[in-house]
Amino acid sequence: MDNSFLRDEKDLRQLLDEVRDFALTFRSDDQLPAGSTRRDTPKFHLSDQGAGTQDAISVFKEQCAPYLVASPSNRYLGFVTGGSTPAALAGDWLASAVDQNPQAVAGRGDVSAAIELGAIDLLRQLFNLPEVFNGGFVTGATMSAFTCLGVARQWVAAQQGYDLARAGLRKPIPVLAATPHSSAVKCLAMLGIGSQNLIQVATLPGREAVDMDDLQAKIEVLNGQPFLFIASGGTVNTVDFDDLAAIARLKKKHNFWYHVDAAFGGFAAVSPEHAHLLTGWESADSITIDNHKWLNVPYDSGCWFIRKEHLKLQVATFQNSAAPYLGDPAGHFNYLNSGPENSRRLRALPAWFSLMAYGRQGYRDIVERCIGTARSFGKALTEDKAFTLLAPVRLNVVAFTLYDAAAQTVDALVQQLNDRGRYFMTPTTMNGTRGIRAAFVNWQNDPAQVSEIMSELHLALKELPIVPATPP
Repeated sequence: MDNSFLRDEKDLRQLLDEVRDFALTFRSDDQLPAGSTRRDTPKFHLSDQGAGTQDAISVFKEQCAPYLVASPSNRYLGFVTGGSTPAALAGDWLASAVDQNPQAVAGRGDVSAAIELGAIDLLRQLFNLPEVFNGGFVTGATMSAFTCLGVARQWVAAQQGYDLARAGLRKPIPVLAATPHSSAVKCLAMLGIGSQNLIQVATLPGREAVDMDDLQAKIEVLNGQPFLFIASGGTVNTVDFDDLAAIARLKKKHNFWYHVDAAFGGFAAVSPEHAHLLTGWESADSITIDNHKWLNVPYDSGCWFIRKEHLKLQVATFQNSAAPYLGDPAGHFNYLNSGPENSRRLRALPAWFSLMAYGRQGYRDIVERCIGTARSFGKALTEDKAFTLLAPVRLNVVAFTLYDAAAQTVDALVQQLNDRGRYFMTPTTMNGTRGIRAAFVNWQNDPAQVSEIMSELHLALKELPIVPATPP
């Protein structure tokens, strides 16, 4: 054995102490830029003789650390990115240290699959979902949608009279949606359904939510064909919700797979004031949740929920039928045969730690505090003549733009704000208007930040020439 392995194992406590100290300093550094201001990238050379972990730590600090941004902080408002609660961080470090393989549940493997089942049960309780759902952990919303829509694809084929997992796709699969997330459309491509085969349903005027009359009309055109419907449980620009209860009622009259993309909007269920937005999602066939958003666990973590009545279809989709050493796919519940990944880390552990540590009240506090911050920010924008909202603040995302300014000015403002480094936001477009998004999902968010955010926007704005939206 190479001596460098033995030396590192001998010095492991000291090495981990140094990593811990760096991590603690990083998380507490209030001057760290929220957005990257570096335009170059580090380059590395693989040596013939490794110098050990201490050398790797030194190189990381020197060449990589300057590129790190404060994405775990409440100053990072881009995309929909949560931080990591202290408990989630502890769970994530333990997941790497114990390095378990969460596959079989009964009779094989270790306790990790039981932890995953336990974490899923805790999430069901948090969301007030019935026990009719199985669930499991994947890398994020994309793989959650892939898992759910993969089973949905198998369901439609069964309605059409064949086993798609064995025979391959034989017939087109109709998919309807009003405002699907790009990751769900990506999954249609990966699953062979075809992203261009999505049937676009109209939205309500000034909304991102589905127009139920148009949905009914589109369903009638299908003339009884089984189809998939992807419902929005919180859109990315305005956190708008489809009428999930009305869709549930439609399901009693029409033959379709009902999928709810509730990547972060599902956490509205934690707040009594907002839980009504999800009324009807308990009737879904499948649900997507993204844990590294509002659950505030480290990347990468998402989960799927699929009704237990579809387990045979799920196993047919993902089973390891040609690997006798992995056990009988038709036997006890086994994550090996219920999702796309065979090899997985124990990514349920950070979620389990955080849920056990903070409970329902802790997550209600996070959700309602984030919503409160978003509302305060929206109010400040409406009272400022330089800005205008692109949509009402419905939950925790604020979409806004400059008043009467050209698209290039709006883009320049985002870049200038991010280059200043204090806050990070992302650009967007709504109804042809260029805008800016701020997503409040971090467990440390505080309405007191709003005045500083507004100040940063104005400081960035002062450094830009304003180009009018419509030249004279």
